[in-house]
Amino acid sequence: MGMAAAESRFHVLAVDDNIIDRKLIERLLKTSSYQVTTVDSGSKALEFLGLNEDDRNNSVSPSISTNNHHQELEVNLIITDYCMPGMTGYDLLKKIKESSSLRNIPVVIMSSENDSSRISRCLEEGAEEFFLKPVRQSDLSRLKPHMMKAISKDQKQEKHEEDKDGDEEKEEEIKSQRHQQQQQQHHQQSSPRASGNSKRKAMEDNLSPERTRARYSDIAAMV
Repeated sequence: MGMAAAESRFHVLAVDDNIIDRKLIERLLKTSSYQVTTVDSGSKALEFLGLNEDDRNNSVSPSISTNNHHQELEVNLIITDYCMPGMTGYDLLKKIKESSSLRNIPVVIMSSENDSSRISRCLEEGAEEFFLKPVRQSDLSRLKPHMMKAISKDQKQEKHEEDKDGDEEKEEEIKSQRHQQQQQQHHQQSSPRASGNSKRKAMEDNLSPERTRARYSDIAAMV
């Protein structure tokens, strides 16, 4: 499998309110053989990701464009503009990182302003990269390692969950075996006691007055 074929399975969600910048990043991503979905706001990005059900129901004509017309694709990376009306790229970043189901998706911020405090704030919040506009093809070459890392992390978490489930099943099996052993031991302890009672009863029957009296009568007759 070639590099382009390997990268084509990655799906990138691009968020930018400026149509020119949005078309540019879409073209660059497609050139890198990524599957691309573009939206023009942070709220529509959340809608696409399934975090904004109310907006999805109320939206009449959401501006969502995907190059394969399939919105059920798993998103492997989000690249978003910082300055957008309503929800900023920083706000979107926080929403993603606060979501238990989406926090592992890498987020990259783009901005036309080289503001060191802004850059630091985004990186501290969990952004993987901060690109200055206009974004270049060489910038996008830095995306793949972040997606590979996220996939590896997801696989480790899945394996951990599977191991955890397996351990719980083993623990239940051990508890069941212990319970069966306890029942068997209780049964074995009860059996000798019942046997002893039977023997004692038999001895008592042999020593009963009727049997003793009959034995003495036989002796007296012989005398």
